[in-house]
Amino acid sequence: MNWRARADRLRALPLPVVLEQLEATHDPHDPAKWRTTQGTLTVTGPKFMNWHQGIGGGGAIDLVMHIRQVGFGQALEWLERRFPGCASLQPESTPRVQALTLPASVTENWPRVERYLIEERKLPKALLSPLVQSQIIYADVRANAVFLIIEPDATPVGAELRGTTALAWRGMAPGSRKDRGFFSMASSPGQAIVLCESAIDAISCHALHPDYRCLSTSGARPDPTWLCALLAQGLPVYCGFDADPIGDEMAQRMRDLYPSIGRLRPSAKDWNDLLRQNGH
Repeated sequence: MNWRARADRLRALPLPVVLEQLEATHDPHDPAKWRTTQGTLTVTGPKFMNWHQGIGGGGAIDLVMHIRQVGFGQALEWLERRFPGCASLQPESTPRVQALTLPASVTENWPRVERYLIEERKLPKALLSPLVQSQIIYADVRANAVFLIIEPDATPVGAELRGTTALAWRGMAPGSRKDRGFFSMASSPGQAIVLCESAIDAISCHALHPDYRCLSTSGARPDPTWLCALLAQGLPVYCGFDADPIGDEMAQRMRDLYPSIGRLRPSAKDWNDLLRQNGH
């Protein structure tokens, strides 16, 4: 496995998790500050800054290089020893990067999309409304439902598209980067996480299990690149893929790769089927 693939997995680890392994201490008066052997750091998402030394960087590898005063290769090896499950797996082959082209929002088409989601898919309007207000869900020029895929820093990196006509259709916005983010239901800190195959399933699962944070992997993928960083948060994670041969196979592959992940199998074919069966 080449060094770039190894680095991509480890770079995304949450900095607070890495700082704990570096025996840094949290400033009790400022959640953004950490006391380290190199001085006090300010941490904002994936970025850090040492104001005393005038040095900053981004990602777990830069952080280890700075705190331990080592080179890139040594930092990579140190992270691999501390987080072995996040570096030993071969990532999916990456196609040529295409520029992201998100569909434009067409407000007059939203009533049709909303009727489809509420009347046919039985998604609760109370769950849809905040997503619509924040433009995480909207309608495009063809009256497709658009579900944004978001990076941890709230930047859109793609979109799931779902047709709302009699012709069943689904797809992705051109240039979507499923390796960089996911569709997610709003949640409270500390909630257990369920990984679903689509945005509609994630909303359906959250409707059935409101105590869970439900994400979409945009397909039954056993090893999304961002999964290691998610697991490093220490919260319970369940694979909620479809109850069909492909869903079961991909769920087993995910659990083989990450034994801490549990299986939450819908009692219908998928979470939306179960939601509709339950009469929501």
